[in-house]
Amino acid sequence: MGALEEAHLAACGCGDEEEEGEEDLLAELGGGEAPGDAMEPAVRALLAGLGEDDRREGLRRTPKRVAKAFRDGTRGYRQKVKDIVQGALFPEVGVDKRTGSAGGTGGQVVVRDIDLYSYCESCLLPFSIQCHVGYVPSGGRVVGLSKLSRVADVFAKRFQNPQRLANEVCGALHASIQPAGVAVAMQCWHIPLPENFKCKNSRALIRTSHSSRSGVFEGENSSFWNDFLALLKLRGIDMEMDSHSASLTWCPLRPHEVPLCNGHAKRITTNGASSAKSASIPSNMVSAVSSMLLSLGEDPLRKELLGSPQRYVQWLMRFRACNLDVKLNGFTLNSASVYERPGEDATDHRAISSELHLPFCAQCEHHLLPFYGVVHIGYFGSGDGEGINRSHFQALVHFYGCKLQVQERMTRQIAEAVYSVSHRGAIVVVEANHICMISRGIEKIRSSTATVAVLGQFSTDFSAKASFLQNILDTANQEV
Repeated sequence: MGALEEAHLAACGCGDEEEEGEEDLLAELGGGEAPGDAMEPAVRALLAGLGEDDRREGLRRTPKRVAKAFRDGTRGYRQKVKDIVQGALFPEVGVDKRTGSAGGTGGQVVVRDIDLYSYCESCLLPFSIQCHVGYVPSGGRVVGLSKLSRVADVFAKRFQNPQRLANEVCGALHASIQPAGVAVAMQCWHIPLPENFKCKNSRALIRTSHSSRSGVFEGENSSFWNDFLALLKLRGIDMEMDSHSASLTWCPLRPHEVPLCNGHAKRITTNGASSAKSASIPSNMVSAVSSMLLSLGEDPLRKELLGSPQRYVQWLMRFRACNLDVKLNGFTLNSASVYERPGEDATDHRAISSELHLPFCAQCEHHLLPFYGVVHIGYFGSGDGEGINRSHFQALVHFYGCKLQVQERMTRQIAEAVYSVSHRGAIVVVEANHICMISRGIEKIRSSTATVAVLGQFSTDFSAKASFLQNILDTANQEV
């Protein structure tokens, strides 16, 4: 592992090379560092609570990065809608005010597919949003189209829940541009608990849909609302099909918990009674998160934020450093359990064994934000028809994922572990979505990162490597 530890920082999928230019970006966006900020000391306290050393390589700049991410992600508190919309209302050239609005009598304007992110106020983790905004102009005036997106972003850059976000965007646009009506529709994606990753990639995400409307869009039989939905369907967006999802539980960390002031959380049974079992949460870590909220200008005692510091710490504790010594369900690298693969040619010493689409969720050590996806593992069989059980590979993936990590290092560590068992060759491909790529200043919401590690015979046998990669492609649409 020595070479790995020396080289893993050479290329980080989080994009650390941009850090030097972020100060100017944050200042431009109104998210600069506040004097006397308590954010960085609070992050150091969290790292200590996780059993980590913030002086080690990979964590030395983490407090600064986390503080920047939170400040940028909550810059909406320091922005005002009127500053955005003011001066952006234009007369409708060539339209007779007596005959109707933009686009003809009763016309409306819709901006679709606005990609945003916000911070869930229940657990303080970022979530992604696809927002659609429509309005019917009045008074012979239209607003610059970019302003619809910017107003939505002002409210997204605050601690939110999806329905309130939709309501606030709708209300702010109605008050500022004074149209005949406003419609807002949103599809939101929240990361689930790590143990709930049963499907590959984004299929595991919790998705809900929400909407808000005012003026002429209100009412069950509003033709304007029906037109709005029809224009969304042209993009393959069916809000009517998704309408039931608004009633689903939004934050997976929130249900069935009542946070208590002594740092414990009691579970709630279906009949409303508290269970005797409680989960201990380090009070010093909870205090650190509360100080972060205060530093951002929020009130930890606000009704919607009660319990949020506990839930955020609860999430972090899933990646606690002390879990590094856990047993891998009986799987040891030098004496792996094996099973016979039916139909495998025992005389073919080039036979490739593989386990594909193994789900995982890890925590980026540079930004304390999750990254998740799937791991594909290939290795040369021993030629005796035996292979390693899939459950052991899943345990191996969990072992290297249940800690503060970077994707490049995790890929190499898994490959080295498999190679220590196969002794002939190992190839590992990791495909992941990084929450730190949708938040912060970068906001590359649809991006994903793939890493590969190749050891032994796969380094020289290019046909074997190509065969393994083709196998991933061929099974890409299959559930695991």
